[in-house]
Amino acid sequence: MGEGGAGEGQGAAVDEATGFEVGIVVPKLYRGAAAGCGEVENCVARLVRELEDVGLIVERVRGVPAEFIKLSAPMGTLGRVAAEMNMKKLTYIGMELQFEWDQVGAFVRQPDGSLFSWRERFACFRHLIYSIVNKTDSDITLSFDDKEFHWTQNESLLTRLEDEGIVKLVFPLHDEIKRKQLLRSWALKWFDFTWQPIDEIYSYFGTKIAIYFSFLGMYTRWLFFPAVFGLATQLIDFGSLQWLVLPAFFFFVISWAVFFLQFWKRKNSAVLARWGINYSFSEYKTMGNELDPLSFSMADDNVQQRKFGAPKEKSIVQRNEWFGVLLRIRNNAIIVLAIICLQLPFELAYAHLYAITKTEALRYVLTAVYLAAIQYYTRIGGKVSVTLIKYENNQGEQSSADSLVYKVFGLYFMQSYIGLFYHASLHRNIMALRQVLIKRLIVLENLIENSIPYLNYSYKKYRAVQDVRNLFHLVARKNMRKNRQLGSQFDFLELTLQFGMIMMFACAFPSIFCFAALNNVTEIRADALKLLVMLKRPAPRDAATIGAWLNIFQFLVVMAICTNCLLLVCLYDEEGKWKIEPGLAAILIMEHALFLIKFGFSHFVPEEPAWVKANRGRYVAQAQNVCSKQLLRSIAKLDAKLE
Repeated sequence: MGEGGAGEGQGAAVDEATGFEVGIVVPKLYRGAAAGCGEVENCVARLVRELEDVGLIVERVRGVPAEFIKLSAPMGTLGRVAAEMNMKKLTYIGMELQFEWDQVGAFVRQPDGSLFSWRERFACFRHLIYSIVNKTDSDITLSFDDKEFHWTQNESLLTRLEDEGIVKLVFPLHDEIKRKQLLRSWALKWFDFTWQPIDEIYSYFGTKIAIYFSFLGMYTRWLFFPAVFGLATQLIDFGSLQWLVLPAFFFFVISWAVFFLQFWKRKNSAVLARWGINYSFSEYKTMGNELDPLSFSMADDNVQQRKFGAPKEKSIVQRNEWFGVLLRIRNNAIIVLAIICLQLPFELAYAHLYAITKTEALRYVLTAVYLAAIQYYTRIGGKVSVTLIKYENNQGEQSSADSLVYKVFGLYFMQSYIGLFYHASLHRNIMALRQVLIKRLIVLENLIENSIPYLNYSYKKYRAVQDVRNLFHLVARKNMRKNRQLGSQFDFLELTLQFGMIMMFACAFPSIFCFAALNNVTEIRADALKLLVMLKRPAPRDAATIGAWLNIFQFLVVMAICTNCLLLVCLYDEEGKWKIEPGLAAILIMEHALFLIKFGFSHFVPEEPAWVKANRGRYVAQAQNVCSKQLLRSIAKLDAKLE
């Protein structure tokens, strides 16, 4: 790209500016105390002045419970900070290079036309406000109310104010224009049940939440296929062919699940390519710097040491790798033993007592005691899992998160399914199994979880209209509430538990897919309403894929093959002979055939669309043409040093 193009792009970028995207919460002072005491400067006034000096646009808003400092930034300020941070951005030749403000035209823009993504802008804001330090030769005395403290040399002002309890919170702000647009086009739009503005969600909330809603939307759309088939098996009498309906439905469901997961991989790679996210680089970054070849210094005094120390370093890396594997095996064994020895007997005892209890009142009491006990047990199990992960040799944050996912899912797997297994295998009570499935999918998930956001939204809207004086208090309470973030591990846990429930017990209740589809349609809008109305704008987080949850979905498909074969045995072998008769032999053959389908169909659908592969190939060729000479010169210099 020529210099003229870069200059034009830079000139256009300078004119851009963000809205007020970051807020700082400080206590509200009386007007007499705002100026400080004598010669001692008020710390909030000093913070505002320092923020303006580094190029930020500052607006102070006096709310009812506190004062809000709203921050905006010209694009030139963010570009300067991005260069200081050595931020890597995707270029038009497909390579991630260090950002340079004077070559802004070489970098790929976001789907909404902005230069930086929401995650990049938020990172620049945080770097800028936390890098305000005392650069004078002496300590500076600041005051707040009647309290004085010292701002020492080279100390971050914002960190100091947080330690003093003056800065209560630094958080992302909602953009009211974009928030209302998403509210109309997404949260409150019911005409298209599963359509979502994924690109706008990505631009506003970041990658992790956009990936979550993209997966949830695709999963919900695909649920309509088995829902229609399952409903037909329940409503239509197929006469003499009725005995073939459930096996055919079983084959269809397993094939559906395999193709769904494969097509999700394709969609995942397509949206990442559309957003300009190079997944291979994102995956590489999560490994940390331990295996980064560029982390080895090529300074003159270390070249010979690197040359002769390479085998030793290789052995150290291999030893650390296997030591980490052994640690993970040990920790996983601890979790499995805890599940088998503690949770399994408790779950079986509850399922047995519930089955033999005759009166509904006693069943409600038993269920209340069970829920209280299991929540306490699960909380302890989660804390133990987090503690165990600290002692694992995981490479990067994503590896630690995946390890935690497997452990927590094991706890919830036993809690969610052992009662269903009890009804299906020991008692062969298919009707009781169907009742439990209906209660969990309709009462627990649909009516309770998804109706609460709309009730809260209606109530808050009513209060805001009735009493405008409480508006600041309402906004402050909404922004300062520390709720879990949507698209978090808990949300994917809910999806996997639902997926396991409908897959593993599909033959017992084929129309269960209808309830799951209905639940997910309302889940999409309810979660959108939570994000846009009930919760503060979440801080953006990286997540190029759904991570370990994809492996759990695939594991549940394998489990579904086994459990549904068992259900077919219960349905067709009514006398309980458990002999290898022709019907049961056919079920065993079907089980092996489905395993072949599961692992065979996985290779029929490419994980990436052809256009994504073609773009990557073109990017590689362009990168080789641009960088080959520089790389050859670097190799020649390195070889000369090694000699």
